[in-house]
Amino acid sequence: MVQVRDASAADAEACAAIYAPYVTDSAITFEIDPPGPAEMASRIAQAQSTHAWLVVEDEDRVIGYAYGGPMKPRAAYRWSCEVSVYLEPGRRRTGAGRALYEALFARLTARGYRTAVAGMTLPNPASEGLHKSLGFEPIGTYRNIGWKLNTWHDVAWVQRPLAILPDPPQEPS
Repeated sequence: MVQVRDASAADAEACAAIYAPYVTDSAITFEIDPPGPAEMASRIAQAQSTHAWLVVEDEDRVIGYAYGGPMKPRAAYRWSCEVSVYLEPGRRRTGAGRALYEALFARLTARGYRTAVAGMTLPNPASEGLHKSLGFEPIGTYRNIGWKLNTWHDVAWVQRPLAILPDPPQEPS
């Protein structure tokens, strides 16, 4: 049975190992060089300080992670966040991604965030299906926006509400 928990620096090596094949072998992410454990630890710490970073374990081994971060740097966007989820190969469509996202949404809502957005390099039927099943709605597609692995790629953007809270909003914490 999978278990979701908050990530720590001790998870950086596992997260880096999960992410590396997405960087080197696919266009799922537009990063070109896989971050090492030290960089991943820094990313985990940054996300934990402002948003959230979670890992999912199966038999005490990290098999995936999800995190939230700023949508854009402009101040008026501060109640919105961008979310991502990554799983070990072979773990798609197992419920691990859903478990991560559901826990992540709860953490982000508790911190005062109102909207989650996600970008998906196309085609990506598994990610498209997961996001749709969790209530994300399409908001647009950037065409031929990223060049990786010797071809152009489209990125579809989706969003979903996290919480409906009274106005004016309180600052996210």
